[in-house]
Amino acid sequence: MSAAFGSYKDLIRVLIVDDEPGLVETLAVAVSEAGWRPYVAVDGESALCTARGCAPHVVILDGMLPGLDGVQVLRRLRYENPHLPVLMLTARDALEHRIDGLSAGADDYVTKPFSLEEVVLRLRGLLRRAGVEDAKTDKSVLTVGDLVLVEKTREAHRDGTPIELTAKEFDLLWLLMSHPRQVLSKAQILDLVWSSSFDASGNLVEAYISNLRRKIDKGRPPMIRTLRRMGYTIRPAGEDR
Repeated sequence: MSAAFGSYKDLIRVLIVDDEPGLVETLAVAVSEAGWRPYVAVDGESALCTARGCAPHVVILDGMLPGLDGVQVLRRLRYENPHLPVLMLTARDALEHRIDGLSAGADDYVTKPFSLEEVVLRLRGLLRRAGVEDAKTDKSVLTVGDLVLVEKTREAHRDGTPIELTAKEFDLLWLLMSHPRQVLSKAQILDLVWSSSFDASGNLVEAYISNLRRKIDKGRPPMIRTLRRMGYTIRPAGEDR
């Protein structure tokens, strides 16, 4: 498993989107002190680009942004990843933005000015409800539905039945299970599992996904899903999008 893959696997990624540099820096420090990895964007377009690149576990999103506003960004994020938790930041007198944000799918919001402790607590709640492990918990065992992956022994089993995996199959499955319900693009998978954005054969990721499906899903309700032109995700069997 590459060092780059390991660094992404070990930390929860938080995308911070706000056009106030001082506030972004303060939030990034709070996120780092919580044991998470911050990514920042100062406008809507860069937020969408950064989200596609880092596959965040949760987003802090200002409701008032230059260009694409927060609600527009939220709707696009929701289109690309329906289960991505989003915490909206709103001005105290911006009731309309709060209503629009919640209507567009925001999971929670805080009003400015706010305490950093409140933001971190709300983020923890969103991550917990989304089924994302906290960085302080034991990450040597991943569980999604009835599928369990043990890093220390490189073992996998579904509903108690052992599953034999090659080294790269294990790494790919670990990546998917580290981001349950989140869509990972082919480019992200190549970078995080193979440490490369270049696929000489053109179907490397597809071939490994096919192998995992054959070993994990054959004869059982499927867990690994393909979203056309977007990527791959894993979720408990029988769970709708």
